[in-house]
Amino acid sequence: MRNIAAIAKRELRAYFATPIAYVFLVMFVALTGVFTFEVGGFFERGQADLKAFFDFHPWLYLVLVPAISMRLWAEERKTGTVELLMTMPVSAAEAVIGKFIAGWLFLILALVLTFPLWITVNVLGDPDNGVIVASYAGSVLMAGAYLAVGACFSALTRNQVIAFILAAVACFVLVMSGSPMVLGLFQGWLPEFLLRAIGSMSFLTHFQSITRGILDAADLVFYLSLIVFFLFANTIAVELRKAE
Repeated sequence: MRNIAAIAKRELRAYFATPIAYVFLVMFVALTGVFTFEVGGFFERGQADLKAFFDFHPWLYLVLVPAISMRLWAEERKTGTVELLMTMPVSAAEAVIGKFIAGWLFLILALVLTFPLWITVNVLGDPDNGVIVASYAGSVLMAGAYLAVGACFSALTRNQVIAFILAAVACFVLVMSGSPMVLGLFQGWLPEFLLRAIGSMSFLTHFQSITRGILDAADLVFYLSLIVFFLFANTIAVELRKAE
């Protein structure tokens, strides 16, 4: 745990060593505000809740999280500091988990900065705060899943742009897998259990379930399993690079 904590602190300091972290935080808060009040038609709906706010999270994360994760390993490989990191008395798994925790905490900070929106809806009306709490928890889990996917692809290349594109495409597939459009492509020639399996892999399906205030065990297991799987794959990728 000491090694993981040290790496996480190192990564968090690296985020705020450049203006990129502050730009990301400002962009995230600004975009969530725009999507909630302008695009989501908050005032036109005449209902004090954060439904519009959370509805756009899967799509915001689709761009913003790969932008955060692309540097986790690609930059280390490009600058050669990954070799220095691997010579330290830390295992590949500790390095992977430490970097992931730092990125996840950074994303959680971005979500915390949207807290004024929660205050606003409580001032304007009487929202179901239980649903809002569940939705925030779901958003944190979904952000972690996006980050785990992005970190894994970052470990496969030294080019940050390629890492960003690969992560964004993979996350887009995971978002859209449960949509009627995608399932319609397989309807009629795939067995029903396979269609259900494809639909169950969707970020969107599980997140929408949580934003209705239902913290189902299946949704929690989905996100946590996805995080564990991609962190495991990330560790293998780092170990293979280390052996080269």
